[in-house]
Amino acid sequence: MDKSYRPKDIEQRHYERWEQNGWFAPSGKGDPYCIVIPPPNVTGTLHMGHAFSDTIMDALIRYHRMQGRNTLWQPGMDHAGIATQMVVERQLLDEGTSRIELGRDKFVQRVWKWKHESGGHICKQLRRLGASVDWERDRFTMDDDLSAAVIEVFVELYDNGLIYRGNRLVNWDPVLHTALSDLEVIPSEESGHLWHFRYPLASADGHLVVATTRPETMLGDSAVAVHPEDDRYKHLVGQEIILPLVERRMPVIADEYVDAEFGTGCVKITPAHDFNDYEIGKRHDLPEYNILDDNAAINESAPEAYRGLDRFEARKKIVADMEKLGLLEKVEEYQLTLPRGDRSGAVIEPYLTDQWYVDIAPLAKPAIEAVESGKIRFIPENWSKTYFDWMHNIKDWCISRQLWWGHRIPAWYDDAGNIYVARNEDEVRKKHSLDDALVLRQDDDVLDTWFSSGLWPFTTQGWPQETESLKLFYPGQVLVTGFDIIFFWVARMIMLGLKFMDDVPFHEVYIHGLIRDHDGQKMSKSKGNVLDPLDLIDGVDLETLLEKRTSGLMQPHLKPKIEKATRKEFPNGIDEYGADALRFTFASLATTGRDIRFDLGRIEGYKNFCNKLWNASRYVLMNTEALDEGEEEYSASDNWIRSRLHAAVSSVHDNFANYRLDLVAQTIYEFTWHEFCDWYLELSKPVLQSDSATDAQKRGTRRTLIEVLEELLRLLHPLMPFITEEIWTQVAPVAGKEGDTIMLQEYPGADTHPSGAAVEEETEWVRLFILGIRQIRGEMNIPPSKSLPVLLENSAEKDRVFAEQNAHLLARVGRVESVRSLTADEEAPACATALLGNMRLLVPMAGIIDIEAEKARLGKQQERTNTDLGRMRTKLDNPDFVNNAPADVVTKTRHQVAELELQISQLDEQLDRLK
Repeated sequence: MDKSYRPKDIEQRHYERWEQNGWFAPSGKGDPYCIVIPPPNVTGTLHMGHAFSDTIMDALIRYHRMQGRNTLWQPGMDHAGIATQMVVERQLLDEGTSRIELGRDKFVQRVWKWKHESGGHICKQLRRLGASVDWERDRFTMDDDLSAAVIEVFVELYDNGLIYRGNRLVNWDPVLHTALSDLEVIPSEESGHLWHFRYPLASADGHLVVATTRPETMLGDSAVAVHPEDDRYKHLVGQEIILPLVERRMPVIADEYVDAEFGTGCVKITPAHDFNDYEIGKRHDLPEYNILDDNAAINESAPEAYRGLDRFEARKKIVADMEKLGLLEKVEEYQLTLPRGDRSGAVIEPYLTDQWYVDIAPLAKPAIEAVESGKIRFIPENWSKTYFDWMHNIKDWCISRQLWWGHRIPAWYDDAGNIYVARNEDEVRKKHSLDDALVLRQDDDVLDTWFSSGLWPFTTQGWPQETESLKLFYPGQVLVTGFDIIFFWVARMIMLGLKFMDDVPFHEVYIHGLIRDHDGQKMSKSKGNVLDPLDLIDGVDLETLLEKRTSGLMQPHLKPKIEKATRKEFPNGIDEYGADALRFTFASLATTGRDIRFDLGRIEGYKNFCNKLWNASRYVLMNTEALDEGEEEYSASDNWIRSRLHAAVSSVHDNFANYRLDLVAQTIYEFTWHEFCDWYLELSKPVLQSDSATDAQKRGTRRTLIEVLEELLRLLHPLMPFITEEIWTQVAPVAGKEGDTIMLQEYPGADTHPSGAAVEEETEWVRLFILGIRQIRGEMNIPPSKSLPVLLENSAEKDRVFAEQNAHLLARVGRVESVRSLTADEEAPACATALLGNMRLLVPMAGIIDIEAEKARLGKQQERTNTDLGRMRTKLDNPDFVNNAPADVVTKTRHQVAELELQISQLDEQLDRLK
C-alpha cells in the first residue's frame, strides 16, 4: 500500500470499475430489496441535503446487497416543470427571443435539447459520492413510457370521477403566470404596514374599523366579519355597511374564525383573494369579486379609477383616496409573512381561476388506513402524527400548471366549451362519436410535477405493463426522505400506489432531519453559508469558493458581507476530505432529530479516521506477509479482539435494522480506533517482535490481524465504500478471500470464535492496568518513556495470575518495569495510586520524581489558575457584563469558571498526594 491515503487516487477509479462491471444491478438472487431515489430536478446540482439522503440510501443498499438480497436502487430524474422552463426561458432572453416567439412545439424541442446537453449534472455528482444505483435503469419523468403511464392515470381517475375542472382559489405567480403548489411558495418575513380603515354603516351613523396589510384587496370585499360572542358587535350582525370607493352594500356576518382580541375584532372578508376568506365565503354564501388579472393588475371588475394599475400602485392610490375621504384611521409598522414564489421571487396572489383538481378524499381514506394498520411504518414513529394531521384535513389537489414544459393535460375542448378527456385526440373522437370536421383544441396546461413523481415507485418498473420488474420490486422496502415533503410526495405516492397497484408503494418511511450549518441556520444562498458536497470531497480554493457563493445572488448588496464571512471561515479554501470522510460524517449525523448541524470539525475528524484505518492496514499487511501454514495458537488478546468485533457486528446489525446509522458509525468508529488500532495492534507487537513467542503464537496473532481487518473492512463498506475497496483488494488474498470486489462479499454475521465477558476478561484486565498506569503518569507528570515499578495492594489470586501471564505486555505497552504484590501486613511506601476493581495500583514516588520540584511546579500552576478564575468571577459579578454581553459570551464565561474550578480541585488533589 502507498504510504499516504489520497482519496482522489482511488475513488473515481473504483467507481468506474464497479459501474463497468455491472455490479450495481440486481443480482437476481435472494429476496427483493428496493429503494426508489427521490428523483432530483433535472436542473439541479447535488446539495448537502441530497448528499445526506443519498448516503443513507446507498448505505442501506450496500448493506442489504452484501446480505444476499436482490437489491435495486432505482435512479432517475424529475422534469421539474417550472425550474426547467425558467432556465430555458432565460437562455432565450439572452438570445433576444422568447418562448412566445418560438411557439409551443419549438420551445418544447428547445427544452429537450437543453436536457440532453446540460441536464443531469447531478447524476455525475452522485457517482462522485459513490451512489450504487443501477444506471442501466435510469429513468426520466418525461420518458415516453412514463409519460404514457401519467396520461393513463389521468384518464382513469377522470373516468372514475376523481378528476374534475373547477373555479377555485390557487397560489398564483403573476410573473410566471401559473398556479403553484404550497411547496413552491416560500414564506418571507418582511417589514410592512397595517392600515386601519373605517367602513361606514349603511343604516345609521358610525362605522366599523377593519385592518389590512393589502389595501388593494378591499375592492373585492364581500363582508365584514365579527366573532359571534363579541358583545361589542352582536347588535350589528345582519346589518349592512357601505364599502368605500366601490359604494357596494355588504353584510356584517358572525364567524368563529374571527379573533376578537386581534385589532378591533372586525375583519374584512375578500373571498376571491384570501384562502381563509374563501372558506368563510363558502360558509356564508358570499359573492366572490375577482379584482385582479393574470399579471396581478386591477381588472375591469373594479372601479374605473383603479383599472389597469399594478396591485402595488393601486395600493398607494387606495390609501391616498381613503385618507382624502377621512376614512383612514391609522397606519402601523407591521412585521408580516409574505408568500413568494420560490422561482420568480414574486409575491404570490390567492387567485380565482379555472384549474384541474383531484377529488382527494376517496384516495386519502385507504392511505390513512395503510398507516393506521401498520402496513406502512414511519421511522421515527412521531412523523405518522404529522402525516395523519394533514391527511385528515386534506384538500382537493390542484394538478394543473400554466406551463409548456411537462405532461400536457389530455383534455380537449370544442367551441361550445364541452370537455373531452382521453389518451389522445383520435380516442376522443371515437369515444364520443365526434364528427371529423368538429374542431377540437387541447388544454394548454400541463400537470403538476408532483403528479408524475407520485407515480414514481410503479411507473419506473414498467406499469401499466405487468413486467417482471414490477412483480419483483413493487412494493419497495423503504422510502428515505426529509420531513418537508411528507405531504407533497410521500402521501401522494401512498394514495396513488394503493389506487393503481392495490398495494402500498413501500413498507417503511424513514424520515431524516434537514442539514443546517454549524450554527443551526438553514443553508441558503442569501446567508452565504451553502456548502457544496463536491467541494468537501475534492477541495476548492478560496477564490473559486467566493465566486460560487456570490454569483447569481438575488440580493447583490449582500456580496461584501458573504465574502467577508467566507474569508474568515475558509482563509485557504476548503481542504480535500474525500467522499468516504463526507459519507461517514453524514452517517454519524443521521440521528432522529429534526435539524442536523454540519460542522467541518467532524469531517476533519473522519478524514483522520480514514488515515488511521489506512495506516493500521499497512501495519497489518507488513506483518502478515510471512503468514504461513501451520499450528496456530490464539492468545487472550487475539480472542479479546475477535470478541469485541463480534459485539460490534451484532450492534451494527441491530442499528441498521432500526435505521440508526449514527449508532452504526459510532460503533464501527469506536471499535476501529479505540479497540483495534489503539489496543490490539499495540498488544500484537510484543508477540510478533518477541524472540520468546512461539511460531504458533505468532501465526495466531497474524491470522487474527488479517482476519479481523478483513471483516472490519466488510463491516465498514456500506458507509465508506472506496477506502474499504482499495484496502480489501490487497487484504483479501492474504486472508484467503476470493472475489473481485468487496461490495459483493458476504456482510459479517455471527462469529464462530468464542465471545463474551469471560473471553474478554484477561485482556480487559491488562487494558485497565495500563490505563491506570497512564493515569498516574499524567497526574504526576512522569514521562511516557520512563519504566515504572508497580506494587499491587489488595490483589486477588486472579490478579496475580494475570500479571504474571501478561508481564511482557505490561512491560512493552505499559512501560512497567516490574510488578509485585504487597503482603497483607506490608506497609506501602509513598505512592501514586490508581484503582483496578478492588485492587490498588501503586507507583512508588521515591527516585521517580523530584517531589519538591513537582510541588513547586504545581504551586505555580495553581497560582496562575486562581488568577484566571478570579478574573472570570469578577466578570460574572458585574451586572453590566451579565445583562449586556451576548448570551453566548456569558454562557461561555460560566463554562470557563466551571472548568477552572475543576482544574483547581485536581491540582489540590495532586498536591495532597505529594504531601
